[in-house]
Amino acid sequence: MRLSVFLSFFVLACGLAACGGSSTAEVGGPVTGAAPAGAGVAGGDVLVLELSTGTVKIKLRPDLAPQHVARVKQLAGDGFYNGIIFHRVIPSFMAQTGDPTGTGTGGSKYPDLPAEFTPTPFERGTVGAARSSSPNSANSQFFICFTHAPNLNSQYTVWGQVIDGMQAVDKVAKGEPPAKPDKIVKAYIAPGA
Repeated sequence: MRLSVFLSFFVLACGLAACGGSSTAEVGGPVTGAAPAGAGVAGGDVLVLELSTGTVKIKLRPDLAPQHVARVKQLAGDGFYNGIIFHRVIPSFMAQTGDPTGTGTGGSKYPDLPAEFTPTPFERGTVGAARSSSPNSANSQFFICFTHAPNLNSQYTVWGQVIDGMQAVDKVAKGEPPAKPDKIVKAYIAPGA
């Protein structure tokens, strides 16, 4: 129970109010502070997630987490994320995916990654690497924040930011696990411009 268990205890310890902030997050609105879709993004640095709820574009941040971004590109290229469910979705906090078992305990065939923590804040649309209690245990799982989550700052690796389609993330079925989980239909790196 590597990744999901630690996040569960973390959320309980902090309380959803402290981790997730207010319940007034814009549902379906723009990601605060996000650049327009594609603005300032080099070719090959956008991950596209075609979800069962819509399409999401994530600006990858190799400047913050080069090893994590390389892993995400590798897994997307392998087709690893295709068909994987959102197994843990906490309202006003985050939506977690990337586990091929759908339990929160699985990962890819590749070795775990070392932490690449930065002071970059976790805000609405920030994408972070899920991990267990060991800082160096991130593998394939990741989460997308619904809102400001300051207690995650400098404790989890930030590797991306939603630049388009946050409303599709907002629509993902809630639960731990959801009764009818939504999934990543297809994940791929957008072709370079």
